[in-house]
Amino acid sequence: MPEVEDATLDEMLAAARAILPRAYAPYSGFHVGAALLNEDGSIRTAVNVENASYPLSVCAERNAVASLVASGGKKILAVAVATNASAPTPPCGGCRQVLWEFGEAETPVVAEGADGVRVRWRLGDLLPDAFGPDDLR
Repeated sequence: MPEVEDATLDEMLAAARAILPRAYAPYSGFHVGAALLNEDGSIRTAVNVENASYPLSVCAERNAVASLVASGGKKILAVAVATNASAPTPPCGGCRQVLWEFGEAETPVVAEGADGVRVRWRLGDLLPDAFGPDDLR
């Protein structure tokens, strides 16, 4: 996997932060913006969309994956997540599994809270011993 430069991660976080106000979170008030770096160098963004029936809500990260796939993308090179929470928030467990489908253990995941503090992980650290496509072969 090619190394993702800090400037690219900065651009991705800025894109996630810019789309954050479009999140539809009338129930939790927890707004999330996500940005994914596609293998062609494009950045796909999305927000979380809640529903009165919480289980039908969709996270920003999974919406961004859907956007990436709809645009023809097949690989995630990096993930950025911005929230309106004060501290950085990593993707939830379900999103980690979906990101794994298109990423790798070394895929960088960076999160930024409203206070501007950033945390960086590798996808493999967030989802150790992941179940993936190779397990079905």
